[in-house]
Formats: sequence, C-alpha cells, structure tokens
Amino acid sequence: MSVKTSEICGKVSTVFIFLLFFQVAMAQPDFSELDHKLEASKKELGGQVVALIYKDGKIIYQKAIGADFNLKTQAPIASCSKWLTAALVMSFVDQGKLSLDDKVSKYLPIFTKYSKGYITIKDCLAHLTGIESEPIRLLSIMGRKKYASLEEEVNDFASKQEIESNPGLSFRYSNIGLNIAGRVLEVLTRRSFEQLMQERITRPLMMRNTSFSSFSAVNPSGGAISTAGDYMNFLSMILNKGMFNGKRILSEKAIADMQTVRTTPAMIKYAPKAAQGYNYGLGEWILEADENGQGTVVASPGLLGTWPMVDHCRGYACIFFTKGLLGEERKEIYMDMKRSIDAQLASNCK
Repeated sequence: MSVKTSEICGKVSTVFIFLLFFQVAMAQPDFSELDHKLEASKKELGGQVVALIYKDGKIIYQKAIGADFNLKTQAPIASCSKWLTAALVMSFVDQGKLSLDDKVSKYLPIFTKYSKGYITIKDCLAHLTGIESEPIRLLSIMGRKKYASLEEEVNDFASKQEIESNPGLSFRYSNIGLNIAGRVLEVLTRRSFEQLMQERITRPLMMRNTSFSSFSAVNPSGGAISTAGDYMNFLSMILNKGMFNGKRILSEKAIADMQTVRTTPAMIKYAPKAAQGYNYGLGEWILEADENGQGTVVASPGLLGTWPMVDHCRGYACIFFTKGLLGEERKEIYMDMKRSIDAQLASNCK
C-alpha cells in the first residue's frame, strides 16, 4: 500500500510541477502585436528604430530595426534632453543647494534689471516663465549656433525677450526655462553644465554614450546625444523612484516633485503636436495622473522622434529610439504601440 501511495504522490507531484511551469509560461507577456506594429511602421519611423521595455529589474523586450542601428547607436534626442536637465537640477534641490522657489535673479541679476526678477526655478522647469518664445522647430534649433555660450543665450532671454504673462500663469513650451535653469547651475557651482551632467547624472547612471558637448553653446533643453540603452538606464532610475543599481541618484521626493502636475489645460498657450492634450510637471509631460495630480504615466518626447515613457501603474519603462528628422507627428503611432504593451502588463492602479 505504501508503495502505491508513493507512486501516486510522485505522479501528482509531477503533474503539479508541470502545471506550475505551464502557469509561468502562460504569464509571460506576448509582444508579437508590438512586433507587428513596429514592422508595419518602420517606414514612417525613418527605417531606424530601437524599442526597449524594462520591468522588474530587467529588459523584457528588445527590438532593433535598421542596418547598424541598435541599443548602442548614438543619435540626437532633442527635447528628451529636458528630462535629464530637470533631474540634474533636482539633484541640487535634494542637497539643499537650490530651492524650486528660488528666484533666478538670485543667481542671474540681469533678470531683475529687465523686470524678470520674479521668475523661479520651478517656473523654469515647468515652462511657466512668461517669457515670449517661438515654437520649437528644426530651424530654431539650428539658429542657436549663433551663441558661443549658454551665458550669452540666457542673457539674451533676459534683455531681449518680452514678458507675455506673469510667471507661473501661462505655459509655453520652449528652450527658455530649462536653459535658464542650466545657466543657474553654472553660476551656482562655477562649473560647466556638461561637467555637472556627467558628474551627477550620466556617469552614475552608466550612460557612457550620452553627452551635451557642443561646438557652440551647450543646450540643456535639446542638445543631448544618447543611445536607447543609455536612456533606458535613466528611465529605470525614474521608475525605481530615484534608485539605480542599489545607489540613490535622486530622492523619492524629487521624483514626486517632477511628476506633480503643474499646469491646467487653460494655462497651456503653446504645446507641440506630440504633447497636445497633456499637462506638464517639471521637465516631463504628464500623460496620465491620479486624483491627487501625481503623474502615473510620464514622458518626454523629442522633436526628432524619440519617445521615452514611464508607466508607474504597470511598473514599466519603455523607449522608442529613432534617428532622423521625423518630426512630432508620430504621437499616434507610439500611443498605439503603448496600448499593445499595456494589454500585456496588468495595472496596479485603481
């Protein structure tokens, strides 16, 4: 009897183990639909794109399209740079060396001289300076080459650009606010923006192929080059509330401050096509938020087509990294791809 009982138990155990493996296999996300959509859209995406999805401490999806284009290929990332710059500013806020409520005139007296003394660091990171600006276009990016330094450009913002509204009231997406904030850091530390970015963000995050180096004025708002792999390191830090490889890069409060909604639809006087309909935090767009105004899905799309996103509800970060002059009309393509991802990853939000 004991032998038969042992045989039965052995068979039951074998079946149980098989069912466990079957359950685990069934739980794996199926990104075949995302594969299909990427292939179908490759022409619209310029024929070169890398897609990465990170969750639970590892890359769970990776696809590269295009000859010699992979997660280590460098390309300009345009306004995706703003997220990096906002994080750099927040590293100083974490240390108490800077406050979001500090007036930029505390560090750049020229702003007081031209009646712009009430603009705060927070206004700069949220595009609420009130300073007139033109929409960000390729021609306007090229026009920056006339500046030899960030100091020269920011002094022009103070002395030559008009105030269209009081600070904190109207949102106009531009390169103005983040570049002012970048210049404040240079004055505060007597170090170059590029040095500070390397020391506090790119080097700790092992972003070895990411740089803001330029032959003309450094551009904190849109001048970075990076890779899909590098930028995913940054996104994983954002997803993990400031932690990367067991090391704290930013505080949880800094991440929360960056992802707090700072605008209302009525405040938004100009937004690029890629972000119309969304609100803004500090250096990043809030695609979805909870009832407390805390971002649950955040992003920082660039004019050249790269889209980095973090979805806190589903616990993942993703990036669609492109190379070329794609413009900002790819929003619907990326949002459709995100829907395919979301269908495979359960939400923890109510």
